[in-house]
Amino acid sequence: MDAQKVFIIFSLFISLSCATNVVDFCVADLSFPVGPAGYPCKNPAKLTVDDFVYSGLSVAGNGSNVFKLATNVAFDVTFPALNGQGISMLRADIGVGGVVPLHSHRVTELIYMVSGTMIAGFINSDNKPFFKTLNKGDIMVVPQGSYHFAVNTGNTPAIATATFSSANPGIHVVTTSIAANNLPTDIIQKVTLLDAKQILQLKKFFGGSN
Repeated sequence: MDAQKVFIIFSLFISLSCATNVVDFCVADLSFPVGPAGYPCKNPAKLTVDDFVYSGLSVAGNGSNVFKLATNVAFDVTFPALNGQGISMLRADIGVGGVVPLHSHRVTELIYMVSGTMIAGFINSDNKPFFKTLNKGDIMVVPQGSYHFAVNTGNTPAIATATFSSANPGIHVVTTSIAANNLPTDIIQKVTLLDAKQILQLKKFFGGSN
């Protein structure tokens, strides 16, 4: 038997051996802490179809806030079957005149307009804005890391979903990053060019200090 045939047979053996160890899913066991690769897996023998179904997006979240924004999320922490799958989703209900404040995620987002009308957009790393009015059925992709936003410009509440290329996309909201902590006001002044009065008003509203 020549070396090439030996190599092919050996490669096939390795492939078959690895195939027996393939894991189709890893439903998160939330009783353990999350690690860099996600949560540990629940025992597959104890899973049922209900572990793979989530109804949390069928209703709106709590929209009683300054942004008139309600969100319900299907992330790994709320829908453990997403653990390790590289995908997640949320529902956003935006009241009339409401907004999705400027924020970013560490992954790509795909917005789908379920009902209503809103202006949605993002700002790229060259500080160029891309924005457009979205109507029912429209979709928009937001590149990973881009600051993005939405404003309900219609006369009725708007509903949109967002799908992410991660089981937990993370979120960085600009306003709360500035005003919901104890970063000294004089430092915020220097890095944002906002005046102290504006900063203190934001901190008072969002629970920041110092």
